[in-house]
Amino acid sequence: MVKRVRGQKIELEGFNNLTKSLSFNIYDVCYARSTESQIEYLEYIDEEYNSKRLENIVQEITNIIRARLVNVSTQDYDPRGASVVALLNEDQNAAGNATRPRISAAPAVVGHLDTSHIAIHTYPEYNQLSGIATFRVDVDISTCGMISPLSVLNYLIESFESDVITINYNVRGFTRDSHGDKLFIDHDISSIQEYISEDVLDLYSVYDINIISDNVFHTKMRIKTLKLANFLFGDEVKTLERKEKKRIKKSLELEIQEIFESKNFRRKKPKKNKEGKENKESKENK
Repeated sequence: MVKRVRGQKIELEGFNNLTKSLSFNIYDVCYARSTESQIEYLEYIDEEYNSKRLENIVQEITNIIRARLVNVSTQDYDPRGASVVALLNEDQNAAGNATRPRISAAPAVVGHLDTSHIAIHTYPEYNQLSGIATFRVDVDISTCGMISPLSVLNYLIESFESDVITINYNVRGFTRDSHGDKLFIDHDISSIQEYISEDVLDLYSVYDINIISDNVFHTKMRIKTLKLANFLFGDEVKTLERKEKKRIKKSLELEIQEIFESKNFRRKKPKKNKEGKENKESKENK
């Protein structure tokens, strides 16, 4: 088989043993004023992204990367959350590797060891004090052979309401060219952003941490413009006053930034002296 990498045309020897792993993680943030609305939001999310919907997403991922489903396991959790795990086999005809026989789909463990797998898990939660509910989705795709998970990024971003996105991609192992030399990567990449459309990137603030020498790539994205109407849930939010809307929007922006940077920015409580009064220094800093 012939493959082009880093500007050079190469011919591989035998099966491609490289493992390409994509970890895709999104957060959807929402404000629900009352406890009832928060629960309604979580129930809505739980129904919208149940195991059947996730299974359909897995099927589309499989089509995009030109693989073949071997086995699928789904689970809806009580009270909320869902998971899908799928084992894949490389579509030999689509990958252009007709020399390697197709493996039977019967034993799932064979499909698992042979090519790849996909796992999707959802994690809905809410904070009663702040009124902010968060829905998290983890997608893990691991492939070997000629197929690559990078081509599904635009589809995944569009499949979920993605306010914060974390993507990790790395290539492990090595394969050999026709001369017996080791190849530690079989495609050109210097950033995950190269595989995301410009229209999508324009919606987000993005930064990278890449260790190109080790084929390790990391990208984080957060939504640029927060339109408050898209982040409110429940009937009671329809009568919010302007001042309250401003406060809520500020809280949502803080929540998104904290998730994006993986740290808390909330102001610390002022220190008190032995008499229980705030220190003079604390008052001056207010």
